[in-house]
Amino acid sequence: MTDEIRRGLPAPPALGAAALPSGTFEGQVVLVTGGGTGLGKAIAAEFARLGADLVIASRRAEQLKAAREELAAVPGAGRVTAAVCDIRDPERVAEVFDAAQAAFGLPDVLVNNAAANFPSPAEDLSPNAWRAVVDITLTGTWLMTREFGRRHLAAGTGGSIVNIGASYAWTGGPGFAHSAAAKAGVKSLVETLAVEWGPYGIQINGLVPGLVPHADMTEDIRGGLERAAPGAGDARQPALRVGAPRELGWAATFLASPYARFITGHTLVVDGANWQRRSVVNPEVVPVRTQLGRGPFTPSP
Repeated sequence: MTDEIRRGLPAPPALGAAALPSGTFEGQVVLVTGGGTGLGKAIAAEFARLGADLVIASRRAEQLKAAREELAAVPGAGRVTAAVCDIRDPERVAEVFDAAQAAFGLPDVLVNNAAANFPSPAEDLSPNAWRAVVDITLTGTWLMTREFGRRHLAAGTGGSIVNIGASYAWTGGPGFAHSAAAKAGVKSLVETLAVEWGPYGIQINGLVPGLVPHADMTEDIRGGLERAAPGAGDARQPALRVGAPRELGWAATFLASPYARFITGHTLVVDGANWQRRSVVNPEVVPVRTQLGRGPFTPSP
């Protein structure tokens, strides 16, 4: 009997390729939260490649400075500016939009990428830990979305919002109760506001990344991935490979582009089918505490 041939999904085009016509976003302003690092920066790069004027926002000025220089050097990029912002604070959120309008004009596209996350058994989460993740991931996304919507409604203009989500908004996320709850809220915002704001020309969609390694992954997340699949490489992915950051960027630019104007209220999962069930019989259940290398639960005094 011959061995089964498994090829997996093809590799993406090389970095620098564009998914849309050159200049698709010329004359448009794109605001990306969490745009100073990781997937947010990768998404911003693809908008830059298509001619957008970029506003990247983050809490850390030093990361923004480096990212601004990197994004300004992307071939085809428009103008790039950066703004320090804590998206949990509505006053700071308003200031970011004020700065964007003063520099380039009211943003045409908002990408809500900023989030917080770390693995933990649910019983170990303190109230502060819960709030830290939910306030950034859900409340921060809402505050940015609300400010974008209010300004466009007042101006009588349309726009596009892309919220970065997570597949455990559908499935639940053992080990990530705080983040899963927050991302479920983000998904619900997409579906709710698509109906409320569609009549005014504002579309809103979600975008879910799969396993897309990048240099800015936290040690907690990186360590969790290594514990979950030590030495397994790409074999645990149905695609037999992980994602590339630019693939998420291409999807984001499409959802916000003129070619996707009739798509709204949808959440697109870009993960090579990794979130789908892939076993005929479910594997043995391993408690989250065991998976994370935690000892027995001991209540705090």
